[in-house]
Amino acid sequence: MYKSVIRPFLFKHDPEDIHHAIVKMLKGSLSIPFSRPICRALFNFKHPKLEREVFGIKFPNPVGLAAGFDKDAKLIDEFAQMGFGHIEIGTVTPKGQPGNPRPRIFRLPEDQALINRMGFNNDGVEATIERLKKRSSSIIVGGNIGKNKVTPNEEAFEDYKLAFEALFPHVDYFTCNISSPNTPNLRELQEKEPLKKLLSEVKALNATKDQPKPILLKIAPDLTNEQLNDIIEIVQEVNIDGVIATNTTIERGGLQTTDNRIEEIGAGGLSGAPLRERSTEVIRYLHKQSNGAFPIVGVGGINSPEDAVEKMKAGAALVQIYSGFIYQGPSFMKEINKAILKAGL
Repeated sequence: MYKSVIRPFLFKHDPEDIHHAIVKMLKGSLSIPFSRPICRALFNFKHPKLEREVFGIKFPNPVGLAAGFDKDAKLIDEFAQMGFGHIEIGTVTPKGQPGNPRPRIFRLPEDQALINRMGFNNDGVEATIERLKKRSSSIIVGGNIGKNKVTPNEEAFEDYKLAFEALFPHVDYFTCNISSPNTPNLRELQEKEPLKKLLSEVKALNATKDQPKPILLKIAPDLTNEQLNDIIEIVQEVNIDGVIATNTTIERGGLQTTDNRIEEIGAGGLSGAPLRERSTEVIRYLHKQSNGAFPIVGVGGINSPEDAVEKMKAGAALVQIYSGFIYQGPSFMKEINKAILKAGL
């Protein structure tokens, strides 16, 4: 029903307008008595073999919601009913910011893909914390943190520090996002020395806590093997807890969408099915070259249960979805978990 009726209706409207409408709809519908048990019955799939411990956290299943969908932690309790093993909020910046001008998210139905240039639009860390304080579910929540657009790279750590300190009591792990293509110069922080410095400072800050929390690094799919080797070296030297591979790509090769349409859309990060192969290549390379030294969260191009299985076979300990959730609908997490169980992963 989702693909034949609901999705065609949704895709007739602006993606961002529909996103806000869905937020309101989910909040309203799941506040009705008995709606949450019905939702869990429809969309949850539990099995002891799906449970796993990764970077010291016990996950009920390996399928999470990638950062970007619930930037401001507005739907944690609602998504907790829908079969996710964890939710990553953000990217959260210290101060709220509007992001880039609209329109800034575009569907590519022929490619089962999206292009976005949102630009870390979010309400800021304090507003996010107020929502986290009110949540009733116990689902695992990751805090994806970044710097404000106006903050120069040489002062980036101060923004990551502010977001880290504020969110620390309210999330289960952190992701340092230095790989979005939509904040000017942000990806320069992926270079070896700036990255090593930033992660070392975040790691040192974490070490001051009585119970430090896992720190992950989210990387771009557009890195060369030499740069991936640097990532492996830094992760092991600084001793952070894992890598999320990958963010969106700036590449546009091999798309079914017309060149004219792609040119009309302009800049932004591409996500969805076209990213599957490259994201899996990065996961496989990191896992093989590091001899499985650290956990990898696989994200990018998961548009079918088989895609998720492929990423886990390549070396991912967990997976996250975003565009696939939009294209496949609310039963997608259940389908993925069943496929992972069937594959014996």
